[in-house]
Amino acid sequence: MQLAKIRQIEAVGFRAWPATTVHYDGSWALRMTASHPSKRLNSVNPLDPGDTANMEQRVERAAQRFRAYGRPPTFRHSPLAPKELDEYLEDIGWARFDESMVMTADLAAVDVGDAIDQIPLKDIGRFIDASIKVQGEDPLLKPGLFEVISAIKPAKGLFIIEEGAVPVATAICVHDGALAGLFNIGTAADRRRAGLGGAIIRSALKWAEQHGAKKAWLQVEMANAAAIRLYERLGFQEAYRYAYRQAPDE
Repeated sequence: MQLAKIRQIEAVGFRAWPATTVHYDGSWALRMTASHPSKRLNSVNPLDPGDTANMEQRVERAAQRFRAYGRPPTFRHSPLAPKELDEYLEDIGWARFDESMVMTADLAAVDVGDAIDQIPLKDIGRFIDASIKVQGEDPLLKPGLFEVISAIKPAKGLFIIEEGAVPVATAICVHDGALAGLFNIGTAADRRRAGLGGAIIRSALKWAEQHGAKKAWLQVEMANAAAIRLYERLGFQEAYRYAYRQAPDE
């Protein structure tokens, strides 16, 4: 994928999942969020492959800022990050982990004709309760998730599939111009392989397309082979990859 298109998705991604504070050191975006420990919300995101000046001092400065904030120093390396920076962090012992893939799909090629017409939830608290239950997450994350989701500025759709009164699948769709991003996709462990993941994604994408979106995108860890297969069946293809690096002894 061309760097210009990667920059567009990265910018949309920042708006779709906003950090509490963002500081810039040159083109390095330092995203930090006290209320939620997500790496996506607490990492340095270099945004220019040519921005390599004074790397050693800037890495140390960023690490000190993150430690003062109570977060482990973490870099997120997309194709926009300088290769020289990645090599430098490797040399000084920063571990590389959680390689992930950004996937995209043209909505015109995604079959949403039989998707359920869902009206997105307005109740953020109800959605978060459902998401935490479906994904088996720590209930203590609720205040942080509430803060993050409430801060999303573009149009957002919160989707739940319930069986009886029990939530079994959840997803967030953020519509920003021509792009629609999918987040917090989850299916209850005892209801997987029942088509619920595909159903909720198609409903979310149908909503986004009806509101003018042309292309969808999402992020998935490379280790999640089952999710990748599902997304490929729906028409998503790999666009680019990224991974994290974290300071030693953190």
